Amino acid sequence: MQLHLKCILIAGLYAASCNNSNNNSNDSTTSSSAATTTETGVETSNGSTFRKEGTLAFIAKSGADTLRKIDIQLAQTDEQRADGLMYRKSMSDDQGMLFIFPDMEERSFWMKNTYISLDIIYIDDNFEIVSVQKYATPLSEEGLPSFKKAKYVLEVNGGFCDKYHIAYGDKITFQKG
Repeated sequence: MQLHLKCILIAGLYAASCNNSNNNSNDSTTSSSAATTTETGVETSNGSTFRKEGTLAFIAKSGADTLRKIDIQLAQTDEQRADGLMYRKSMSDDQGMLFIFPDMEERSFWMKNTYISLDIIYIDDNFEIVSVQKYATPLSEEGLPSFKKAKYVLEVNGGFCDKYHIAYGDKITFQKG
């Protein structure tokens, strides 16, 4: 079924690209602008491309080993959190988006307008991973709950947690800047 959705997505993107080319072929300035928009995607409050705003490290349950370090983009305002990684076409394994909330609550994320599969990691106010939703389906509007209270949510590429052995009970540390 995922392959079917990917085919539909690719066909839709191709059709949209063709329409932009046909609609803007008479004006070279507009045509150049359309090409830029196609390459970078839809502009969001977070921008359509990754912006490094800090670093994050995953620490093993034992506290002895650093499992992985990544660069992070922050989502701290309501608007940034609402946009998240929507409309992004790709992200490397050394990047992620950290959502910072003002309080501890049960959280639920969805994949609406998100084109890449994600692992969604829910983290409490002690920086401990309380749950993980792996391989979230792109473009799905199904809610992916934390099941426990979380203050932080980290989105990384789908399969990241399996690849780097990140799990419930591990901790994170992060620095802005």
